[in-house]
Amino acid sequence: MFNKIIKRGSRKPSKSDVSEPSIYSSSAAAASTRPPSSAAVAAVTVNNSSRPTVSPPLTSSNPSLPIEPLPLLREAPAQERPSLFSRKLVICSAVFDFSDVLRSAREKEVKRQTLLELVDYVQSGSSGKLPYYLQDELIKMVSANIFRCLPPSPTSEATSGGGGGGGADAEDEDPYLEPSWPHLALVYELLLRFVVSSDTDTKIAKRYIDHSFVLKFLDLFDSEDPREREYLKTILHRIYGKFMVHRPFIRKAINNIFYRFIFETERHSGIGELLEILGSIINGFALPMKEEHKLFLVRALIPLHKPKVVGGYHQQLSYCITQFVEKDYKLADTVIRGLLKYWPVTNCQKEVLFLGELEEILEVTQSAEFQRCMVPLFRQIGRCLNSSHFQVSERALFLWNNDHIVSLIAQNRSVIFPIIYEALERNIQSHWNQAVHGLTVNVRKMFLEMDSDLFKECQRQYAEKEAKSKALQEQRELAWKRLEDVAARAAAASDDMVMVN
Repeated sequence: MFNKIIKRGSRKPSKSDVSEPSIYSSSAAAASTRPPSSAAVAAVTVNNSSRPTVSPPLTSSNPSLPIEPLPLLREAPAQERPSLFSRKLVICSAVFDFSDVLRSAREKEVKRQTLLELVDYVQSGSSGKLPYYLQDELIKMVSANIFRCLPPSPTSEATSGGGGGGGADAEDEDPYLEPSWPHLALVYELLLRFVVSSDTDTKIAKRYIDHSFVLKFLDLFDSEDPREREYLKTILHRIYGKFMVHRPFIRKAINNIFYRFIFETERHSGIGELLEILGSIINGFALPMKEEHKLFLVRALIPLHKPKVVGGYHQQLSYCITQFVEKDYKLADTVIRGLLKYWPVTNCQKEVLFLGELEEILEVTQSAEFQRCMVPLFRQIGRCLNSSHFQVSERALFLWNNDHIVSLIAQNRSVIFPIIYEALERNIQSHWNQAVHGLTVNVRKMFLEMDSDLFKECQRQYAEKEAKSKALQEQRELAWKRLEDVAARAAAASDDMVMVN
């Protein structure tokens, strides 16, 4: 039997062996408490500039032998459990091809059951404090499973030549679901249980969950599978909370993902999940806020309003922005001016989102900061009031339903009334939508009750402006009429000369 194993181990592997690696059986692995050395799979390059290429996984050597189930950890003597745990990690390091469901079905089930046992073993606390070499092997097993080349985005080929994001089409398509999820889910669960375990010593674990691991882990957020992104979000949040030494690096790496998304690709599946993590991080910022955090707001968060696909993550982005203003009210002017900088011109859906976010920001804005930006702000609101898209006009009028915003307007009515009055009058005179017309009448009435003298002065100025505009229009029409008469006389004189000749 031993000679047969030697011969099989020395033969050249077939194509099927290379495409689906296996590992040593339990009898062969019993000779050592450490897993066999790993061999790298040939690198796979995806011709897709919009998605990061994650390093290919390391898979176990000698793929010719089948996987055999091992004894349960709970039933093994205490002194043999570390060795058995290591051998089970070797089984779980095997990466299978899930494109064919029936292929290696038995080996896949053995791996799945082994992963379930390891998750339960770590979660129950039976493992205690894992020795440093087992922690190393555990992270290597996790890396072999999760770090892989992500499939190309379904919209990448259609949009690669245009330089855009294809946001609307991407939202309509069904998300890609990872076929190997039955194994990946358990691997992620095992990593989560290891990170949150009170028995995990961060001083030792940080050697293996290092910067390289975190960087590859962040690359996985571009996965099309929403189930995977949910696990990634939870685990990264736990890593950030437990490994304080990694916090600046994680923030910087997320910044770089945002920069690439904003200024290069405008395609990334995990922006919303990353913003959810940042929302919790921003909530824990100490005061006074560091300059690093303010730069992050100006250089990354505010420009995230620029991409066409902002609707996919706008709720999380708005929460992060509002958290900054709540933390430091002096940032309100910076945020509002940044919002006006990226205000959409032709995208009405984005305008509705921006108006909703603007209301949330104004609700936590103090009077001093409001005064700094109210002139450009209400010029933009005035343009929104006159929008032919009724949802934009309606959403802008809803701002007057907020008591705090109304109080800010009342305090600065001498500046705001003259800016906004003309837009209200135009809506009343010519807007096609009855709901917008009714809301405009209510806002106009609110202005009248707030300061009747100022209202009458604005009314007088508007009437004078309209009269001047009408007189100018009449002058232009008269001038054109004169030109037409001169041209007609010149044409008639030309015709007469031709007749004479």
